[in-house]
Amino acid sequence: LLKLQNLKLLWTLKPPNRTFHGHPRLLSSDVYSQYESIRQGKQEIPKYFNFASDVLDKWSEIEKAGKKPSNPAFWWINGKGEEVKWSFEELGFLSRKVANVLTKECGLQKGDRLILILPRIPEWWLVKVACMRAGIVIIPGTSQLSAKDILYRLQASKAPCIITTDKLAPAVDSVASQCQLLKTKLLVSKGSREGWLNFTELYQNQSADHSCIKTKIQDPMIIFFTSGTTGSPKMTQHSQGSLGFRPLLSERYWLDLTPSHVIWNTADTGWILTSIASFFDPWVFGSCVFIHNLPHTDSEVILNTLCRFPIDILVGAPTLFRMLVQNDLSKYKFMNLKHCMSGGEPLNPEVMEQWKRQTGLDIQEVYGQTEMGVICSVFKGMKIKPGSMGKAVPLYDVQIIDKNGNILPPGQQGEIAIRSKPIRPLGFFSEYLDNPKKTAESERGDFYVTGDRGTMDEEGYFHFIGRDDDIIISSGYRIGPFEVESALIEHPAVVETAVVSSPDPLRGEVVKAFVVLSPTFSSTDLKSLIRDLQDHVKKTTAPYKYPRKVTISEE
Repeated sequence: LLKLQNLKLLWTLKPPNRTFHGHPRLLSSDVYSQYESIRQGKQEIPKYFNFASDVLDKWSEIEKAGKKPSNPAFWWINGKGEEVKWSFEELGFLSRKVANVLTKECGLQKGDRLILILPRIPEWWLVKVACMRAGIVIIPGTSQLSAKDILYRLQASKAPCIITTDKLAPAVDSVASQCQLLKTKLLVSKGSREGWLNFTELYQNQSADHSCIKTKIQDPMIIFFTSGTTGSPKMTQHSQGSLGFRPLLSERYWLDLTPSHVIWNTADTGWILTSIASFFDPWVFGSCVFIHNLPHTDSEVILNTLCRFPIDILVGAPTLFRMLVQNDLSKYKFMNLKHCMSGGEPLNPEVMEQWKRQTGLDIQEVYGQTEMGVICSVFKGMKIKPGSMGKAVPLYDVQIIDKNGNILPPGQQGEIAIRSKPIRPLGFFSEYLDNPKKTAESERGDFYVTGDRGTMDEEGYFHFIGRDDDIIISSGYRIGPFEVESALIEHPAVVETAVVSSPDPLRGEVVKAFVVLSPTFSSTDLKSLIRDLQDHVKKTTAPYKYPRKVTISEE
């Protein structure tokens, strides 16, 4: 049923005479034959799959045979003159050494969990591939975690091993005594630290002779800690199939990469977007993953990088593009940039227009969640509707539903949901670990509910309104924060804005806006400027949506 529902979309995405870039033929022969049988409806999803052996090692074989463009698999720079380039063969060689470190030196076994808290450095990619080879479950985390955050993750996950850098090692040591199951601490550093094993020394001196473990497609592969509206972050578990095998089935569904492409995604290593856009999806297509180890987002550095390196695809959060359009983009000549993707939150139409006007390039929106990966996207060649996050990606039947799980007609506001019954689509998370109640609460009737509110138009385009619990109800009016943010960002004084609900004794709630000003307006009379911003919103959107409270912030 789902295949039939997506048939029209798939046909639109892949014209019959166009070369198929999904490259399932580049997989090992047994996986490819299973893939073709699945596509033809003759067979279920394969029982066994491992991304390292069935995808990465196959690309290594293709490289050796001279049948792949000379692009590296991985290309890393740090802006200080250091550079790393790995072919798929080198990636395989080094990751096997790391797999031996994890299994022989650390004593980890299939199913054990490993917390990985590293910035954008090559070791993050090596460890991730090595864990797949050994069947170890990866738990990525952002480098901004505090000691309290790390303690919670260690205790909740029962992970026996953690890998991090000098920056976070003291935080780990401050809580390690409260984590009885933590046995091994690996430090990625040129120096040493008492109680820690030096990761670099161990893997450089390790043998590269390692046999990839056989994993079932539903075996756990990665766990993300994701915040909810209440309580502590939940452990969202993905399988070998939900992230590793899904790109093979959904074809070109959002990136449309080839082995000749170079993709740069600027997201933090702790988030699922980096796993998707800087790991699984590019490498399924044999593309080059480009990484700049940016300590912080610097628009001038990013623009200069786009001019110096042959980057075809840029993926970033809306904040990135809001920062970039503050510059005079006419001074920059991008070497190869052809495709820009934005995800993580809605992108304001005003920013899309400025980027298009100054660069000639469209920004295509993508919408997803930790639990599902990519849910909707504006595909290449698809008509762009400002404010829309595109259409449902293949494999997912996305609908707008009401509180009873009934599908709403086009134009009506409701909750964005994905059909999960009678067959749970490949790509869904397995469960919220140790939290069956939350797992059950994520379902409503035949649907998984995202917690986001939106609408779908007659052409199947989805529009994001806001989190279900972010909707502001003021004097009986329902107000979506994004609508107010979009209005404010159009004002020349506004660089960034976030709109929230604020308690009010008369109206219950009112709209409150936090605003970061452009440097050219920093010396302006603030009271006058705030009135100007409020009047601007009244004129741009319905007057009842204007922010009755405005706070000017430095960041």
